[in-house]
Amino acid sequence: MKLVIEYPLICATGFQFYKMDANIIVREKMYANDAFSQWLGIDVIEAGPGYCSLLMTVRKEMTNGFGIAHGGITYSLADSALAFASNGQGHHALSVETSISHIKTVAIGDQLKANAKEVAGSRRIGHYEVSIYNQENIMVAWFKGIVYKKEETWK
Repeated sequence: MKLVIEYPLICATGFQFYKMDANIIVREKMYANDAFSQWLGIDVIEAGPGYCSLLMTVRKEMTNGFGIAHGGITYSLADSALAFASNGQGHHALSVETSISHIKTVAIGDQLKANAKEVAGSRRIGHYEVSIYNQENIMVAWFKGIVYKKEETWK
């Protein structure tokens, strides 16, 4: 399904421009230039205005001294999901506050799926939740984030 963000759009100055499709923003503008998300091995499963689903497999170099996934790995996956979901609405969006709750341990080989969605928003602020599940559909982490939506749009 192709998700297109409303177009054409005429801004206050009368300049007309077209907003991009959320998949183009996420896959071609953001992910293609995001070396860290690529290093994580993230696959974009679905992207749309205000939501995103990502998939990633935990590798040995992602573990901590206990032999389980470092907490920063699930955090980074959730942070990428937040970025892709919020920017998929067409405006440049930046996180201003985030937090994560680690619910279950994550092991080497676990396949993680992050589902991000906007739960409340206004013209300039968006509140997001990202749920992270393992291959057994067990929630392993829950992330909350607030973004600031800039005037600047993706072109």
